[in-house]
Amino acid sequence: MSQARVQAARTLAQVLRGQASLAAMTTVDLPPRDHGFYKALCFGVCRELPRLEHLAGQLLKQPFKVKDQDIQALLLLGLYQLYYMRVPPHAAVGETAGAARTLKKPWATRVLNGCLRRADRERDALLAAADQDMEASLRHPAWLVDTLKQAWPAHWETIVAANNEAPPMTLRINARSDQTRDAYLARLSEQSIDATATPFSRDGITLAVPCDVDSLPGFEDGDVSVQDEAAQLAESLLAPHLSESCHFLDACCAPGGKTAHLLERHAGLNMIALDNDGARLTRVSDTLTRLGLEAELCEGDATTTDWWNGTAFDAILCDAPCSGTGVIRRHPDIKHLRQPEDLTGLATLQGEMLDSLWSTLAPGGVLLYATCSVIPAENATQIDRFLARTASASALPLPLECGEPAGAGRQLFPQTGGHDGFFYALLHKAAN
Repeated sequence: MSQARVQAARTLAQVLRGQASLAAMTTVDLPPRDHGFYKALCFGVCRELPRLEHLAGQLLKQPFKVKDQDIQALLLLGLYQLYYMRVPPHAAVGETAGAARTLKKPWATRVLNGCLRRADRERDALLAAADQDMEASLRHPAWLVDTLKQAWPAHWETIVAANNEAPPMTLRINARSDQTRDAYLARLSEQSIDATATPFSRDGITLAVPCDVDSLPGFEDGDVSVQDEAAQLAESLLAPHLSESCHFLDACCAPGGKTAHLLERHAGLNMIALDNDGARLTRVSDTLTRLGLEAELCEGDATTTDWWNGTAFDAILCDAPCSGTGVIRRHPDIKHLRQPEDLTGLATLQGEMLDSLWSTLAPGGVLLYATCSVIPAENATQIDRFLARTASASALPLPLECGEPAGAGRQLFPQTGGHDGFFYALLHKAAN
């Protein structure tokens, strides 16, 4: 477990410096028994980061230097083990402090040992002081709390609460396989895996307790995939508008969950899956191969038409790059890495993408705009501006039973034990 602490400190130091996201953890070389502990440490510290940083500030006489962010990370890791995990205090203190030697900073061992021992002794007083600080109490940066309060005065507290919880694990059955959702639920039950059908997606199943995908019956055979319920709704929103041989574009398709779901439900789709990242397209290819599906993969920038051969699409899914504020519980490092000025750049990018993709859509076609954000500038405001400048565009109603109306679209908020935060808007292009 000591090696897991060292690797977690290295990963978190990169996050603290703004140099990397937790996605980098996929390349960490650790024994299987240590990888779960490493992942729990990284995600847990990022989820509780504002509170842990406040606690660290109470314990340190002066902050660590920028070059010693790995030692700052060790302190945060030690605090997380003491306050949030079932790690014996002697191990949380001793093993964490000792990891500084592996990082070739033996001078920090004594500092960490003293801070963590004090944290264990003075737990109640330190936590009480942290709870008096807004950022520490809510585990969110002040700018994000203020943005959520302004946008959703009736919902911001539930959004924040859901963001601070571990997410559920939701599955999507492969509609092309010879099984119903009830049949797969029975297979799970036979493996003593407790699960229930999702309320809004016809193909979704939520596990009572997350598990490794290798434990899922038929996963390698393509019988099931992991995908949040909110993301699964894209297929049902597009389904009424898809013909048997529809020429379809999935823009910004990686990692491929929505691509696969559409192909599972609509075997005749002439699918082009577009993304600007070749490495991420490889992930899409791997997903489709596991599921026995095919699509034309295309590397290109959706803000231009350089990749397009001129054949108009009957339907488009624009799964736009966004702030990810609806999926913070799955990517808790967003709390630290995302900055308020990012929203302006993202909104500009999304607008350019909408304009470009609209030019590739056939008259009479539909475009489904989707984000995993809860920020209106990326969602309702974005679509309102697009409709105002695009005479050929009109919004269609969305037959969703979850979320609430937001401009011309519908906003879903992250739900405790349920779906993630998402936004959808369905746009129709006038016929000539």
